[in-house]
Amino acid sequence: MSTPYEWEKPKKTGSSPPDQDDDLPHRSGRIHIRARQRGADATALGSLALHLPHVLASMAVVFLAAYGVDTLSGLPWWIPFGCWVLSGAIAFHRPCERLMARWLFRLRYPTPEEDRKLQSVWREVTARAGVDGNAYQLWIEDSDEINAMAAAGHIVGVTSHSLKSLPSAQLGGVLAHELGHHTRGHAWASLLTFWYALPGRIAWRLLLRLASHVDRLSVGAAAAVIGILGAVVIALATATYGLVFLPLATPYLVAAVSRRSELRADEHAAALGFAPQLMAVLRSAHSQEESERTAAATLGLQLEEEGMIARLLDSHPDLHTRLHHLQAHLDRK
Repeated sequence: MSTPYEWEKPKKTGSSPPDQDDDLPHRSGRIHIRARQRGADATALGSLALHLPHVLASMAVVFLAAYGVDTLSGLPWWIPFGCWVLSGAIAFHRPCERLMARWLFRLRYPTPEEDRKLQSVWREVTARAGVDGNAYQLWIEDSDEINAMAAAGHIVGVTSHSLKSLPSAQLGGVLAHELGHHTRGHAWASLLTFWYALPGRIAWRLLLRLASHVDRLSVGAAAAVIGILGAVVIALATATYGLVFLPLATPYLVAAVSRRSELRADEHAAALGFAPQLMAVLRSAHSQEESERTAAATLGLQLEEEGMIARLLDSHPDLHTRLHHLQAHLDRK
């Protein structure tokens, strides 16, 4: 089921000359918008499931804090606890998203010249996907790298260097990748898990800070603290059949799911016809890495290779893997 609406290519005026590198063919006429524009694929659902222990820990922390407020001030515990539960929806409110974009992600509004090129490419990408492009907010990150991001429910950011250096078709491939993160649920799932796991992370860091001062206690007090903590851990491990130790492996599982979500976003861009353009961007990034290695070798320096643990915790697959999957898509097509 789809809803048609009229879309016209922006008129070019004398003050806005056409791009010299506008190699992206633009469709005109009627664009069909899909009735269902968002969803949640297996990687989004997997990310939510893997963060469930962290969310439950955060829920316990917030409940204890709310109960403490209830005991000290008489304010019913369910009021602050309920506000925290409902606070996740506020993160998808447009004004809140704008605040996050500016202050959390350090993004800015595009200049008129940047907006002209960005909107032109974005309009073509969303038209191919059957998505209402006006539902998203386009932002710029001042950076010398070629990169982009999808965040919250409607934020799409691209670096200023990407906008300046990439031809329109390659920029379209990058934006199609980020649109895939939105339409497949990766962006909103990432924001929700981050937000609801935040109290637990803060409490854990406070515990680590307190543990760093154990050496200042007397031998008897330190032994008592260690004994109490050990008893609590054993009790939790027995009561949960060892599931309490699952968060220790969660970072590796979350990173693996994140790498898979990147490949899913690449598949989305390839399905829209941007596989060759996205591959060109990835090959350029690979060439830059090789140039840096060659320059370092010329100077007698050796770049440190990532260890196995670092690779397992990497949220993005390596360039060879992404290129391999995109090439496989072209071969199947």
